[in-house]
Amino acid sequence: MDCGDTPHRRDCPMIKHIVFWRLAEESEGHTKAENLARMKAAIEGMRETVPGIVDLEVGVDYERSAAAWDIALCAVFESREALDAYQAHPEHDKVRALVGGVVTERAIVDYEV
Repeated sequence: MDCGDTPHRRDCPMIKHIVFWRLAEESEGHTKAENLARMKAAIEGMRETVPGIVDLEVGVDYERSAAAWDIALCAVFESREALDAYQAHPEHDKVRALVGGVVTERAIVDYEV
């Protein structure tokens, strides 16, 4: 389906993209706290550079329980096509390289809103 410039039509729902990560205690010469700050800044930087993002929020966990993830991304995209374009965007590739070097686990869910 091509949603073109009208992503909020009933037949072109927006997409919520949620990602959770767990980080190594130390990686790439940085502590977990430093890598969390680096990730948060890099992810939030995509808000202004990647088209199709309606909303983007990054949160670092404060609880530190065994069941908790270390950091989460909750983003809303104009459409499935916008999410696909984000996945292929050069800025996302840069963030992916950073994240890939510091995370130990990842969970993702994408759904229509």
